[in-house]
Amino acid sequence: MISLITIAEAREKCKSMAARVPRDVFILAVLVLASVLSFGLGYLAGLDVRNMDGVILETAPTTATAATGQQVVASKSGTKYYLPDCAGANRIAEANKVWFASAAAAVSAGYTPAANCTGLSSASIK
Repeated sequence: MISLITIAEAREKCKSMAARVPRDVFILAVLVLASVLSFGLGYLAGLDVRNMDGVILETAPTTATAATGQQVVASKSGTKYYLPDCAGANRIAEANKVWFASAAAAVSAGYTPAANCTGLSSASIK
């Protein structure tokens, strides 16, 4: 059974606990906890920024750029990029697709053209 305590009783318990823990240890524990929390939040923010460089967040190419063939698609876990109508692009799950505005943007993100996708060549990257 859970027993409820009053605010005055809780205050007394905190005072008695504070008397058992040296002040220097308490301050050190707070500093370490704040440092770990700050590092973790900074690390997570860095991961978010690193994953966003040069990526267009769309689920499908827009009609204007799809008609001209400018956009290319790649897999989050792959190393090659494809034109949207290539067979390799059709094998990429929608959740894993990363869209780029151009082949040059895909190359700058570290992707290379797929050899089996006709219409892509390293000469078309400008």
